[in-house]
This record gives sequence, structure tokens and C-alpha cells, in this order.
Amino acid sequence: MNKLIYFFIFLTHLASCQSKKNKQEPNRIIIDFQTILDSSKVKGSILIFDLSKNAYYSNDFDWANKGFIPASTFKIANSINALENGIVTDTSNIFLWDSQPKYLKTWEQDMNFYQAYQRSCVPCYQEIARKTGVTKMRKTLENIGYPGMVFDSTSIDNFWLEGGSRISQFEQIDFLKRLFNKQLSITENTFDIMKQIMLLNETPQYKLYGKTGWAQPNDSTNIGWFVGYAVLKDNVYFLATNIQPGKGFGIGDFGRIRMQLSLLALDGLYSNHK
Repeated sequence: MNKLIYFFIFLTHLASCQSKKNKQEPNRIIIDFQTILDSSKVKGSILIFDLSKNAYYSNDFDWANKGFIPASTFKIANSINALENGIVTDTSNIFLWDSQPKYLKTWEQDMNFYQAYQRSCVPCYQEIARKTGVTKMRKTLENIGYPGMVFDSTSIDNFWLEGGSRISQFEQIDFLKRLFNKQLSITENTFDIMKQIMLLNETPQYKLYGKTGWAQPNDSTNIGWFVGYAVLKDNVYFLATNIQPGKGFGIGDFGRIRMQLSLLALDGLYSNHK
């Protein structure tokens, strides 16, 4: 009997070792994304995860581990929240403009859920957050494993734009990987609609899904994000770029440059891997 017990212990240990081997930690490889950032007069980090190689690439892994306010990248999680809590049911649900002036002219109109995401309509997503409330929002974020958000009843409609909420580039990519692989505890309908609204661009090489973000948590700092993933025929790359203006940077370019730098880095990485 003792020999049989020892045999089962041995099998359990063998299975455990094999499981650890299969869950090998991704490699971290320093790559010259810094040149891309320097040439654009910004500072920060570009982080890319290559699914087929199980490897992270970045110019600055320390920066990629830092937490920053998520800004409008939180619209990915907030969209899931809206769908899972029945605040919207499909891409055609309408958000009514209240006829008041908004920060952007493109927000001064009625728009559907798809348009609200694509135009990054802050008032629309603030409405979603208020309708959700603190208790449901907290439960939803816990359920999908979206970390680092700090809020209460006084900040429920702006905690992703200011305050103590923080998320790192590594955490952004971890969340996107679980979304892409359908490892979140959400409905199939939510997965399908998220795929529709997150599609930003389609080229012969890849389909790009994601979200930009721009926050000004204080008067002197601009924080820019792009997070997303590119689906190729034979691979998937996950991206999280976090940048701040450097010396001599023209802030008028900050809107477009977040995604642009991410794609430059991706194109260079993909070309080297061919």
C-alpha cells in the first residue's frame, strides 16, 4: 500500500513539473524602440508581446512596470461593464446629446455605442459609469480582473481620468491577452461586440484592435497611451505604449503619435522576425 501511495505522489510531482514547464515565463528582450521615441521627442516605453515566441520586447521594462492612470484605455473595460450589466445590449444603442457644449465637437451629437467607442466619447462613458454605480462597477472589474482602479461615489464617473487609479503596461497586455483568448468571465455576446467596436484598422498584413488614451492628471503632465493587439495570419502581437512629451515636443501632435509610434515599433519587430 505504501508503495502505491509513493507512486501516486511521484505521478503528482511529475504532472506538477510538466505544468510548470508548459507555463514557462515569457522572455524579456530589450530592443531599440528608444530610437523611435527619441526621434519623436517623447519619453516612455513601448511594450510588445509576441504570442508565438512567448516574449516581451521593450526599450524600458522598468517604465513598463510603473502604474499610470489609464485614461480612455479604460473604455475597453467600461464597454465590457456596459454590456455585462445591460446598460447597452448591442452596437446600435443610442447615447443622446444633452445639447450642451462638449470638449470635442464630435461629441456634440447623438451617437450609438460603436461610435461612442470609436470617437472616445467621454460623456457617453461617464453616463455608463453613473448608471453602473460603485457596487456593480467594483464587482465587474473584480470579475474580469482589471486591476488598480480607485473610486467611490464621488469619483465614479471620472476615476480613470484623475485620482489614484493606476495600471501598468504589463497589466494592460495581460488583460488584453485574456480578452483575446476569451479567458474573461463574460458572455459570448460581449466578446463578439467588443471585437466589433475595438477594430481600428484593417490592412493586408493585420487587423488592429485597441484604444488610445490621454490624461492630464496635473497641470504639468500629459500621459499618452495606446493599447491593443494586431492579429496577423500566423501570429498575434499585443501592444502597450505609454509616453510623455519630451523637450521640444509639439503637444499638438500628441493625439496621433501614440498609435503611430506603436505601429512603427510593431512594423520593425515584425520585419525582423520574418
